[in-house]
Amino acid sequence: MGGFFGTISTKNCISDLFYGTDYNSHLGTKRAGLVTFDREHGFCRSIHSLERNYFRSRFEDELDNFFGCQGIGVISDTDPQPIIVNSHLGRYAVATVAKINNIRQIADDLMAQRMHFSEMSANKINQTELVALLINMGNSFVEGINLVYKKIEGSCSMVILTEDGIIAARDFLGRTPVVLGKKADGYAVTSETSAFPNLDFKVVRDLGPGEIVKLHTDRIEVLQQPFKRKQICSFLWVYYGFPSSDYEGINVEAVREANGKAMGEQDETPVDCVCGIPDSGVGMALGYAEGHKVPYKRAVLKYTPTWPRSFTPGSQTRRSLVAKMKLIPNSAILKGQRIAFCDDSIVRGTQLRDNVRTFFEYGAKEVHCRISCPPLVYGCPYIGFTTSKTDLELITRQIIKDFEGDDHINLDKYATTDSPEYTRMVNEIARRLGLSSLKFAKLESLVEAIGLPKCDVCTHCFDGSSYCHEQDGQEWF
Repeated sequence: MGGFFGTISTKNCISDLFYGTDYNSHLGTKRAGLVTFDREHGFCRSIHSLERNYFRSRFEDELDNFFGCQGIGVISDTDPQPIIVNSHLGRYAVATVAKINNIRQIADDLMAQRMHFSEMSANKINQTELVALLINMGNSFVEGINLVYKKIEGSCSMVILTEDGIIAARDFLGRTPVVLGKKADGYAVTSETSAFPNLDFKVVRDLGPGEIVKLHTDRIEVLQQPFKRKQICSFLWVYYGFPSSDYEGINVEAVREANGKAMGEQDETPVDCVCGIPDSGVGMALGYAEGHKVPYKRAVLKYTPTWPRSFTPGSQTRRSLVAKMKLIPNSAILKGQRIAFCDDSIVRGTQLRDNVRTFFEYGAKEVHCRISCPPLVYGCPYIGFTTSKTDLELITRQIIKDFEGDDHINLDKYATTDSPEYTRMVNEIARRLGLSSLKFAKLESLVEAIGLPKCDVCTHCFDGSSYCHEQDGQEWF
């Protein structure tokens, strides 16, 4: 996925920019970049790979090279960015959180108009540069950003550093979050509200879907009002979000606990204790323990000093190694226990299968798994929250193919809670993973825990529902 941070101040902003960007590090571990602007020094930029180092260790020694009172930073799981651009709109830097599915088609159209691409990443088009080229086709930043919204299939939020302020724009359906903050000497914009407290920023508000604003040192200028439709990614609350972050004013940890409590209250399976797979399964487990009226125990712990999130490495072998090495079981808690453990989701199932085997090896009597979202039956075309290349990498689709001979048959039935197809699929997942039992949260319970109307929340990966700006021939702004 990725996250960004931008700030503009009456004072030097380098420290706020550095730490604010770092507070988005849980959103990705592939690349990061910082860029500042100062009248005397112009634009100063640095980009580094994060695949073998953390953000702070890569940038800390370079901070004296940055100057100015305004800057943007990005943690990216896609291309090197921010991109610095010279155009008829002026000189600016842009960073995106985006997934553009029709990038090749747009690129071919632009090259047919004699435009060119210079920022190539492993011989692929850099999608942030493509966004910049589309922006440059507008007579203003607003017109150019709206062209991005209209051209791309997927999602795109962005932050743009100009010579006289910072422009922030949220995806046209609000799939990814963008939040504004304020303190005495200026403003900030970020993907995560957890970036604000330790830097003394107070949350002002979330940007609305498609809204465009410009941050000055003394005010926020609205360049475009929000659009009418929204489809906020429900997986932000399930997995991606940091526990202390709020989206649309709704706290991540509160949603996870409420969702877990609902499942715990409905579950009749006898267990001795509950644990959460760190980090995103912990809130769910705390709620489940309360609802099921059994104690919460830390039967598995995350070794935090060096191991990153396990979804990020590109190869399955590397992902499996990270998943295994970062989690340490506690045999004193596991031995002889009927244990329920909570996790955020099941994608391929390989990491979970290894965890289950380890729990039994360390003495667990029974191992029950409770998942905080419905089964992932559909791949996500809007946000890159896994490294899966095809839907067939999902364990659900593998099983559907084994059952039906084709992984595209009866998907709606397999996605319907408690249908015969759903029950058969869940039982088969439990069998393949070696579980004593397996239950997924109901879609209705997850949406209720989030607290937004179902029509405002994207649940495509669970039930195949989604909304695009061309749907039903209706206006989307």
